[in-house]
Amino acid sequence: MIKDLHDGDRVYGRFLINDCKKCVSGKGKNYLTLVLQDKSGTVDAKKWDVNDGDEELFARGKVVEITADALLYNKALQLKIHSGEKVDPASIKWDDLLMSAPRSSSEMEQKLNAYIESLVDPDLKALVKKVIDKSEGKYLSWPGAVRNHHEFVNGLLFHSLTMADLAIKVCEVYPSLNRDVVLAGTLIHDIGKTVELSGPQACAFTLEGKLLGHISLGFSLVKEAAEELGMYAYDDLKEEEKTINHPLYAKKELAVIMEHIMLSHHGKQEFGSPILPLTRESLIVSMIDDIDAKMMILDKAYAEVLPGDSTAKIFSMDERYFYKPTYVKENPSPAGLSLDEELKAIKD
Repeated sequence: MIKDLHDGDRVYGRFLINDCKKCVSGKGKNYLTLVLQDKSGTVDAKKWDVNDGDEELFARGKVVEITADALLYNKALQLKIHSGEKVDPASIKWDDLLMSAPRSSSEMEQKLNAYIESLVDPDLKALVKKVIDKSEGKYLSWPGAVRNHHEFVNGLLFHSLTMADLAIKVCEVYPSLNRDVVLAGTLIHDIGKTVELSGPQACAFTLEGKLLGHISLGFSLVKEAAEELGMYAYDDLKEEEKTINHPLYAKKELAVIMEHIMLSHHGKQEFGSPILPLTRESLIVSMIDDIDAKMMILDKAYAEVLPGDSTAKIFSMDERYFYKPTYVKENPSPAGLSLDEELKAIKD
């Protein structure tokens, strides 16, 4: 498996082609730069000698039997591919090739249902359920990204639940926050990725993902759900009835606040949010999102180096190296609360 590879190893194995790009060297020679995947992780690879048919053989989404050498390059392991052979689709065992969340699907689904049922506001509970239903089941299995963090089966759900775990703790420390709004925001903030991304197998951006992005897609899903639930009935009132004290105002306000969280959860415009967080709850959701993504990125980076050494430069972390202290656990427990811990936290 990829996680067991070391510098100098000769590699014979079956891998999923997660990505493949044709490049040209400074001398005008074609080569392939690839990302290979199995259930333990991903690894960058190069095939310097490109033969006829290689682009088709190593296309994204294909499974290939590969002979290669493992070597360190800029403190990161990389494979130098010598050859590859086509694999009979009937012989592919996808469980050996697709990465999955560190918690079981059944446990995570139970956690999700427990969090939804803990929402006190009936309109917010209905909105969260409606939005998740609109994903047609994808929310439960989709990856959380193409690469960098949570890029595995159930990654979107795992990321959302870990954020929810942190959200309820933050709300305990800062009771001025509206727990329902923060919790709901963490659960559905990335729902647009069910449209933006193609799925768990060799995940790529869809046409909508390339041109619209998950932030605007998620906003549209929430707005559509809110309208279907009648949360915009306030707009149909006579002008003299439209006051902040009208009971329908609170429903519309809640819908707009959730739409605002969808648009602002990346925190800054340079990170893709068209608007900055303008409520306490939207600010904390964006901060929790950033924390969870960065912790996952560092967990991955630390897994590739020994204690006392530093990681390779991490692009998404301002091109910084990170030192791995000797106290870092080699096999950390999964992020977030277990189901029992979560149920206790909700009860308390």
